[in-house]
Amino acid sequence: MDLIRDAIRETFLLLSQGDSEIWSITLRTLIICGCSTIISFGLGASAGFCLAVLPFRGRAVLVTFANTGMGMPPVIAGLLVAILLWRSGPFGGLNLIYTPIAMIISQCVIAIPLVAAITAGAFMSLPESLFLQIRSLGAGRKETLFLLAYEARLGLMVAMMAGFGAVISEVGAAMMVGGNLAGDTRVLTTATVLLVSKGEFGRALAYGIVLLAMVFVVAVILTSVQNLARKRI
Repeated sequence: MDLIRDAIRETFLLLSQGDSEIWSITLRTLIICGCSTIISFGLGASAGFCLAVLPFRGRAVLVTFANTGMGMPPVIAGLLVAILLWRSGPFGGLNLIYTPIAMIISQCVIAIPLVAAITAGAFMSLPESLFLQIRSLGAGRKETLFLLAYEARLGLMVAMMAGFGAVISEVGAAMMVGGNLAGDTRVLTTATVLLVSKGEFGRALAYGIVLLAMVFVVAVILTSVQNLARKRI
Protein backbone atom coordinates (compact mmCIF):
# COMPACT_ATOMS: atom_id res chain seq x y z
CA MET A 1 0.00 0.00 0.00
CA ASP A 2 2.88 2.37 0.73
CA LEU A 3 4.26 1.78 -2.75
CA ILE A 4 0.91 2.58 -4.37
CA ARG A 5 0.39 5.66 -2.20
CA ASP A 6 3.90 6.89 -2.97
CA ALA A 7 3.35 6.28 -6.67
CA ILE A 8 0.09 8.27 -6.67
CA ARG A 9 1.84 11.09 -4.79
CA GLU A 10 4.71 11.02 -7.25
CA THR A 11 2.27 11.11 -10.17
CA PHE A 12 0.64 14.30 -8.91
CA LEU A 13 4.06 15.79 -8.22
CA LEU A 14 5.28 14.95 -11.70
CA LEU A 15 2.19 16.47 -13.32
CA SER A 16 1.87 19.49 -11.05
CA GLN A 17 5.54 20.36 -11.27
CA GLY A 18 5.49 20.13 -15.03
CA ASP A 19 7.92 17.22 -15.34
CA SER A 20 9.09 17.53 -18.94
CA GLU A 21 9.83 13.82 -19.35
CA ILE A 22 6.40 12.51 -18.42
CA TRP A 23 4.64 15.21 -20.46
CA SER A 24 6.77 14.54 -23.54
CA ILE A 25 6.31 10.77 -23.25
CA THR A 26 2.55 11.17 -22.77
CA LEU A 27 2.28 13.49 -25.77
CA ARG A 28 4.37 11.12 -27.89
CA THR A 29 2.16 8.22 -26.84
CA LEU A 30 -0.98 10.13 -27.86
CA ILE A 31 0.47 11.10 -31.23
CA ILE A 32 1.77 7.65 -32.14
CA CYS A 33 -1.27 5.74 -30.88
CA GLY A 34 -3.65 8.34 -32.32
CA CYS A 35 -2.10 8.03 -35.78
CA SER A 36 -2.13 4.24 -35.53
CA THR A 37 -5.79 4.21 -34.49
CA ILE A 38 -6.89 6.53 -37.30
CA ILE A 39 -4.97 4.62 -39.97
CA SER A 40 -6.05 1.23 -38.62
CA PHE A 41 -9.69 2.26 -38.47
CA GLY A 42 -9.65 3.73 -41.97
CA LEU A 43 -8.01 0.70 -43.58
CA GLY A 44 -9.62 -1.91 -41.32
CA ALA A 45 -13.15 -0.53 -41.63
CA SER A 46 -12.81 -0.32 -45.41
CA ALA A 47 -11.54 -3.90 -45.57
CA GLY A 48 -14.30 -5.08 -43.23
CA PHE A 49 -16.96 -3.41 -45.36
CA CYS A 50 -15.63 -5.08 -48.51
CA LEU A 51 -15.51 -8.47 -46.79
CA ALA A 52 -19.08 -8.15 -45.58
CA VAL A 53 -20.82 -6.57 -48.56
CA LEU A 54 -18.92 -7.25 -51.78
CA PRO A 55 -19.30 -10.76 -53.22
CA PHE A 56 -16.04 -12.17 -54.58
CA ARG A 57 -14.21 -15.47 -54.73
CA GLY A 58 -12.18 -16.29 -51.66
CA ARG A 59 -14.08 -13.96 -49.35
CA ALA A 60 -14.57 -16.65 -46.71
CA VAL A 61 -10.82 -17.30 -46.64
CA LEU A 62 -10.07 -13.60 -46.12
CA VAL A 63 -12.66 -13.38 -43.35
CA THR A 64 -10.95 -16.32 -41.68
CA PHE A 65 -7.59 -14.58 -41.95
CA ALA A 66 -9.09 -11.42 -40.45
CA ASN A 67 -10.52 -13.39 -37.54
CA THR A 68 -7.17 -15.10 -37.08
CA GLY A 69 -5.46 -11.72 -37.04
CA MET A 70 -7.56 -10.74 -34.02
CA GLY A 71 -5.38 -13.05 -31.95
CA MET A 72 -2.05 -12.15 -33.54
CA PRO A 73 0.67 -11.88 -30.86
CA PRO A 74 2.16 -8.37 -30.95
CA VAL A 75 5.69 -9.77 -30.96
CA ILE A 76 4.95 -11.57 -34.24
CA ALA A 77 3.81 -8.30 -35.82
CA GLY A 78 6.91 -6.60 -34.44
CA LEU A 79 9.12 -9.36 -35.79
CA LEU A 80 7.65 -9.12 -39.29
CA VAL A 81 7.94 -5.34 -39.40
CA ALA A 82 11.47 -5.45 -37.97
CA ILE A 83 12.58 -7.90 -40.66
CA LEU A 84 11.10 -5.73 -43.41
CA LEU A 85 12.53 -2.45 -42.07
CA TRP A 86 15.90 -3.76 -40.87
CA ARG A 87 18.81 -2.11 -42.59
CA SER A 88 19.58 -5.31 -44.51
CA GLY A 89 15.88 -6.04 -45.11
CA PRO A 90 13.71 -5.31 -48.17
CA PHE A 91 12.87 -1.77 -47.02
CA GLY A 92 16.03 -1.06 -45.07
CA GLY A 93 16.94 1.77 -47.40
CA LEU A 94 14.04 3.82 -46.03
CA ASN A 95 15.83 4.05 -42.64
CA LEU A 96 12.57 3.62 -40.73
CA ILE A 97 13.74 1.14 -38.11
CA TYR A 98 13.79 2.61 -34.59
CA THR A 99 11.54 5.50 -35.58
CA PRO A 100 7.97 6.47 -34.61
CA ILE A 101 6.86 5.57 -38.14
CA ALA A 102 8.04 2.00 -37.61
CA MET A 103 6.04 1.87 -34.39
CA ILE A 104 2.92 3.13 -36.19
CA ILE A 105 3.38 0.50 -38.90
CA SER A 106 3.70 -2.33 -36.37
CA GLN A 107 0.69 -1.13 -34.41
CA CYS A 108 -1.36 -0.94 -37.61
CA VAL A 109 -0.39 -4.52 -38.46
CA ILE A 110 -1.78 -5.52 -35.07
CA ALA A 111 -4.96 -3.44 -35.15
CA ILE A 112 -6.12 -3.60 -38.79
CA PRO A 113 -7.22 -7.29 -38.70
CA LEU A 114 -9.04 -6.64 -35.44
CA VAL A 115 -10.89 -3.63 -36.82
CA ALA A 116 -11.64 -5.43 -40.09
CA ALA A 117 -13.09 -8.49 -38.37
CA ILE A 118 -15.33 -6.46 -36.03
CA THR A 119 -16.45 -4.20 -38.87
CA ALA A 120 -17.25 -7.17 -41.09
CA GLY A 121 -19.29 -8.69 -38.28
CA ALA A 122 -21.17 -5.41 -37.78
CA PHE A 123 -22.15 -5.19 -41.45
CA MET A 124 -22.97 -8.89 -41.70
CA SER A 125 -25.37 -8.55 -38.78
CA LEU A 126 -27.51 -6.05 -40.69
CA PRO A 127 -30.78 -7.54 -41.93
CA GLU A 128 -30.95 -8.57 -45.58
CA SER A 129 -34.12 -6.52 -45.97
CA LEU A 130 -32.09 -3.35 -45.39
CA PHE A 131 -29.91 -4.06 -48.41
CA LEU A 132 -32.99 -4.73 -50.54
CA GLN A 133 -34.66 -1.56 -49.33
CA ILE A 134 -31.63 0.57 -50.13
CA ARG A 135 -31.40 -0.93 -53.61
CA SER A 136 -35.11 -0.39 -54.24
CA LEU A 137 -34.72 3.30 -53.39
CA GLY A 138 -32.11 3.61 -56.12
CA ALA A 139 -29.34 4.84 -53.86
CA GLY A 140 -25.91 5.29 -55.40
CA ARG A 141 -22.67 3.84 -54.06
CA LYS A 142 -21.91 6.76 -51.78
CA GLU A 143 -25.46 6.91 -50.43
CA THR A 144 -25.47 3.14 -49.89
CA LEU A 145 -22.16 3.25 -48.02
CA PHE A 146 -23.37 6.12 -45.83
CA LEU A 147 -26.68 4.40 -44.99
CA LEU A 148 -25.03 1.09 -44.18
CA ALA A 149 -22.36 2.79 -42.06
CA TYR A 150 -25.07 4.69 -40.20
CA GLU A 151 -26.96 1.50 -39.42
CA ALA A 152 -23.76 -0.25 -38.31
CA ARG A 153 -22.44 2.75 -36.35
CA LEU A 154 -22.47 0.97 -32.99
CA GLY A 155 -20.34 -1.85 -34.35
CA LEU A 156 -18.00 0.68 -35.96
CA MET A 157 -17.57 2.41 -32.61
CA VAL A 158 -16.70 -0.93 -31.02
CA ALA A 159 -14.16 -1.52 -33.79
CA MET A 160 -12.54 1.86 -33.15
CA MET A 161 -12.42 1.26 -29.39
CA ALA A 162 -10.91 -2.18 -29.94
CA GLY A 163 -8.31 -0.77 -32.32
CA PHE A 164 -7.32 1.94 -29.88
CA GLY A 165 -7.10 -0.56 -27.04
CA ALA A 166 -4.85 -2.80 -29.11
CA VAL A 167 -2.36 -0.07 -29.99
CA ILE A 168 -2.30 1.77 -26.65
CA SER A 169 -1.56 -1.38 -24.66
CA GLU A 170 1.01 -2.83 -27.06
CA VAL A 171 4.61 -3.01 -25.84
CA GLY A 172 6.41 -5.94 -27.50
CA ALA A 173 6.34 -4.70 -31.08
CA ALA A 174 7.04 -1.12 -29.98
CA MET A 175 10.20 -2.26 -28.23
CA MET A 176 11.35 -4.32 -31.22
CA VAL A 177 10.86 -1.74 -33.98
CA GLY A 178 11.12 1.45 -31.90
CA GLY A 179 14.06 0.62 -29.70
CA ASN A 180 12.63 2.59 -26.73
CA LEU A 181 14.90 5.54 -27.53
CA ALA A 182 14.66 8.43 -25.08
CA GLY A 183 13.16 11.54 -26.64
CA ASP A 184 12.27 9.73 -29.86
CA THR A 185 10.42 6.40 -29.61
CA ARG A 186 9.87 5.99 -25.88
CA VAL A 187 6.16 5.79 -25.00
CA LEU A 188 4.36 5.13 -21.73
CA THR A 189 4.30 1.34 -22.06
CA THR A 190 7.95 0.94 -23.05
CA ALA A 191 9.04 3.51 -20.46
CA THR A 192 7.20 1.56 -17.77
CA VAL A 193 8.94 -1.67 -18.77
CA LEU A 194 12.33 0.06 -18.62
CA LEU A 195 11.65 1.57 -15.19
CA VAL A 196 10.54 -1.78 -13.77
CA SER A 197 13.72 -3.42 -15.08
CA LYS A 198 15.68 -0.71 -13.23
CA GLY A 199 13.71 -1.26 -10.03
CA GLU A 200 12.14 2.22 -10.10
CA PHE A 201 8.68 0.95 -9.19
CA GLY A 202 7.36 4.27 -7.90
CA ARG A 203 7.92 6.18 -11.11
CA ALA A 204 6.89 3.13 -13.18
CA LEU A 205 3.57 2.94 -11.35
CA ALA A 206 3.17 6.69 -11.84
CA TYR A 207 3.56 6.17 -15.59
CA GLY A 208 1.06 3.33 -15.42
CA ILE A 209 -1.48 5.55 -13.67
CA VAL A 210 -1.07 8.19 -16.36
CA LEU A 211 -1.58 5.52 -19.03
CA LEU A 212 -4.71 4.20 -17.34
CA ALA A 213 -6.08 7.73 -16.96
CA MET A 214 -5.49 8.41 -20.65
CA VAL A 215 -7.21 5.17 -21.68
CA PHE A 216 -10.11 5.91 -19.33
CA VAL A 217 -10.67 9.38 -20.78
CA VAL A 218 -10.67 8.08 -24.36
CA ALA A 219 -13.00 5.21 -23.37
CA VAL A 220 -15.42 7.65 -21.71
CA ILE A 221 -15.51 9.81 -24.84
CA LEU A 222 -16.08 6.88 -27.19
CA THR A 223 -18.67 5.32 -24.87
CA SER A 224 -20.55 8.61 -24.65
CA VAL A 225 -20.66 8.85 -28.44
CA GLN A 226 -21.77 5.22 -28.62
CA ASN A 227 -24.58 5.80 -26.11
CA LEU A 228 -25.71 8.87 -28.04
CA ALA A 229 -25.81 6.83 -31.22
CA ARG A 230 -27.81 4.08 -29.46
CA LYS A 231 -30.46 6.59 -28.36
CA ARG A 232 -31.04 7.61 -31.96
CA ILE A 233 -31.87 4.08 -33.04
